[in-house]
Amino acid sequence: MAELSEARKKANAKWDAKNRSRKNYITKRSVAKNFILKLATKEDLKQIKEYIQQREKELQ
Repeated sequence: MAELSEARKKANAKWDAKNRSRKNYITKRSVAKNFILKLATKEDLKQIKEYIQQREKELQ
């Protein structure tokens, strides 16, 4: 992967500071996806499905 220029690093830092909650959302979503796809056991997936059902009820 190519090294980022100083201008790009500065622009990224500025965006991160301005969009802190969006960055946190994206990061947490990515972590959850990676856990489900790469690490989760059958028991983990069963529990996650229950969490999803609970959350869907809350959003209705």
